[in-house]
Amino acid sequence: MIRDPHLRRALAYVRPYTGALLPVVLLSTAGTALGLALPYLSKAMIDDAILGGDFPLLLRIVGLFIGITILGFGANVASGMRYTRVSAGILFDMRLALYRHLQRLSPRFYARTPMGDIVSRINNDIGEIQRVTADAALGLFGNVLFLIGTVGMLIYLDARLFLAGLVALPPSLWALVRYRNRLEGRVMQLRERSADIGSFLIETLQGVRTVVASNAQEREAERFGRHNDRFVRALMSMRWFTYLAGGLPGVLLQTGTAAVFLYGGYRVITEATTLGTFVAFMAYQMRLLFPVQALMGLYANLASARASLVRVHELWDTPLDVVEAEGAERLEQASGTLVLEDVRLGFGRGGEVLEGVSLEVPAGQVVALVGASGSGKSTIADLLSRQLDPDGGRVLLDGRDVRALALGDVRRNVAVVEQDPFIFHASIAENVRYAMPDATDPEVAGALAAAALDGLLASLPEGAETVVGERGRQLSAGERQRVAVARAFLADPAVLVFDEATGALDPASEAQVLEGYAALMHGRTTVLITHRPELARRAERAVVLRDGRVVQDGRPADLDSRPGAFRALFAG
Repeated sequence: MIRDPHLRRALAYVRPYTGALLPVVLLSTAGTALGLALPYLSKAMIDDAILGGDFPLLLRIVGLFIGITILGFGANVASGMRYTRVSAGILFDMRLALYRHLQRLSPRFYARTPMGDIVSRINNDIGEIQRVTADAALGLFGNVLFLIGTVGMLIYLDARLFLAGLVALPPSLWALVRYRNRLEGRVMQLRERSADIGSFLIETLQGVRTVVASNAQEREAERFGRHNDRFVRALMSMRWFTYLAGGLPGVLLQTGTAAVFLYGGYRVITEATTLGTFVAFMAYQMRLLFPVQALMGLYANLASARASLVRVHELWDTPLDVVEAEGAERLEQASGTLVLEDVRLGFGRGGEVLEGVSLEVPAGQVVALVGASGSGKSTIADLLSRQLDPDGGRVLLDGRDVRALALGDVRRNVAVVEQDPFIFHASIAENVRYAMPDATDPEVAGALAAAALDGLLASLPEGAETVVGERGRQLSAGERQRVAVARAFLADPAVLVFDEATGALDPASEAQVLEGYAALMHGRTTVLITHRPELARRAERAVVLRDGRVVQDGRPADLDSRPGAFRALFAG
């Protein structure tokens, strides 16, 4: 019975593969049994063939030795290859489950967790679990089986000699138990230092333009060196305790072999046993060391795997802020009526981002949300698309609480175009088609035209099939925004939320996109989060937020009825 809760949780992913593992067990058992037969042949070869002067018997024994060796090798290869494939499937299921869990976590989690740490856990830690399970788990079964068989043969050949070999077992077990727990702590430290390096690299490479512009290259290189120094110290500490937990017990076991040589030689000299029996015993004794040392090394490997499991389970145990209700209601096509009822939300940093916001937007209305940075505008966008749930109050879509609706339906009916949209390392057409993978080429072309991307496409040799690089780095910030706008055009949602979606556009490009907005917004509920008067004036209504509260709700013209009035809204 496995008591460790982390190992028990990992076994849940093994159970579906029980049938696939049965041939592995059978093949491994066959390979082990064949391997156990080989040392015993040396007894017959020495006592009966060589000392007995029977050359034909010697030929038969050698032939049998070769045949058993080949069959054992084949069985071990077959079991190892099959287990590697099965273990890869088990670990993919684990990685996929973790990936899906990460997709369901809210922006709050990603705001407080370094991306390098997340990547380290889903890649390095699960990779370490896969390494241990692939290399060691099969070895656990085979080595235990071989150890039991070998001990049985040693007792059968010479029980007294077997007892002499046990003299070193107690100190070996003591060393193993003493250093195993310490090793696990060192492995955990190593994982954390490795994640620190990953986070540093991701952050500084994403901000490389700022690093270079600030002449901070050497400063960041020195920080990299400090991170690496801490990693190396953790690595050396982990390696030292690996030797103590895995290597030291093996060294102590070798003293038992010396005792066997001494006592066994004495028994041959005094004719208490035959030379063939002693040779066979020593062959088993030497083979006994390998599974014992392998199992001790496996113990150290399991400490490493357990440390990785702990880190992976920490991600799995991160509670979800947004959960689809059991028996969630379906909403295939919304009309677009939005209501916020006394909505409150905070991020645990003191105070609330939204403090009792109430707002009603009739279906088809275009409303502008304006206010200073930090006033809660983008948080409302996350609430409408249910990336977040309010701490208090309700968000309604067509009169129904979005928490009672199927998540997929909410996000299909509410689309958000962000100020800094994510563009995939793919073609422009693939990026636009991302939310609607079955869209036709004419539909994609229409969305691109509505987002005023015709001029850009005409300048590209491959047009819409041009690959834009990681995060769309081959495009300007304004072009990336227009690609995101085209993606929203194509999705054709009931509610559109533009979160500073023209913030990176120059006035001419913005004018073009705004013309596309007019066609798209016609008859569709639209929320314009903006700091630009030109865009706010296109709304039918303007709502001003300040310190998480609605402080003004009226005509857009009222926002700039006097010089500087619009800008004054952002002064706090």
